[in-house]
Amino acid sequence: MNKPFIAIPLGDPAGIGPEIVVKSLAENEIYEMCRPVVVGDGGVVRNALGYCGLDLRINTLADPASGVYTPGTIDLVDLNNIAPGKLEIGKVQALGGRTAFEYIKKAVDMALAHQVDAIATTPINKESLRAAKVDYIGHTEILAGLTGTHDPLTMFEVRNMRVFFLSRHVSLRKACDMVTKERLLDYIKRCTEALERLGVNEGTMAIAGLNPHSGEHGLFGDEELVHVMPAIQEAQEKGYRVAGPIGADSVFHLALQGRFNSVLSLYHDQGHIATKTLDFERTISLTIGLPFLRTSVDHGTAYDIAGTGKASAVSMIEAIRLAARYSPSYNRHS
Repeated sequence: MNKPFIAIPLGDPAGIGPEIVVKSLAENEIYEMCRPVVVGDGGVVRNALGYCGLDLRINTLADPASGVYTPGTIDLVDLNNIAPGKLEIGKVQALGGRTAFEYIKKAVDMALAHQVDAIATTPINKESLRAAKVDYIGHTEILAGLTGTHDPLTMFEVRNMRVFFLSRHVSLRKACDMVTKERLLDYIKRCTEALERLGVNEGTMAIAGLNPHSGEHGLFGDEELVHVMPAIQEAQEKGYRVAGPIGADSVFHLALQGRFNSVLSLYHDQGHIATKTLDFERTISLTIGLPFLRTSVDHGTAYDIAGTGKASAVSMIEAIRLAARYSPSYNRHS
């Protein structure tokens, strides 16, 4: 089987994205699993190589099909959109937000044209996007907007644990209000379909409890009784392999032990804390429901160390690895 093409937009050029990309592509294992296509600015890539003390050749190409994809070479779609001396490393600025958006858009265009099989993204900065008047709050919203996708799913994977999220960037109060039978049923269906797209066809999905000890039969809140349990029962009657609610203090441990193939977390931090505490650097975000698979590091631009060469590439390598691993199955089910 041919190795998949993975587009890697540089992210915010003032952050650590360029550094973790070039460090990742200095690893021979990347080329054993995929054909990585960097989307960015040639000057930014050359500067990152200098920060990191790496001697890699840049092969500028017009489209992914003309890359060489061998160790020691970075295949780059060069947008050439940053004038020399204009970028301030480690700072919020409109230039960083605008160019980061342009890198993502180009990667999306290539994916929609079936020139690449998946996208592995690097960090962007919300304040820089706003300074550039980019009308999106983050990566997921950009990707959804550019592809016309409604409410794509976010899944985290770390080691053998997969976590979905019933809600993302809303207040805790609103997140609790979003725990309804109807929404849970919809997410059980969509998360099951997402797992199938990734080639995960065995096992049971666990639904985390919202309240301590899943409410103790109404002693600590009635959301489980009114919404969660009825949704699980109806889903089971429809043939979905789902269990719960299971207390959030134990469900992630059980999933890590292999009891469940995934966990549906009922709010943002519930699942984020579990995964990132387990292994922060190897917690990778997957966006599912787009016309293509997107994986991403789950850390920020780290402006404080940008330009020093100190940034770890562990997360970037893992994001590329998962994109390469899952994209063949994902694209077969598209």
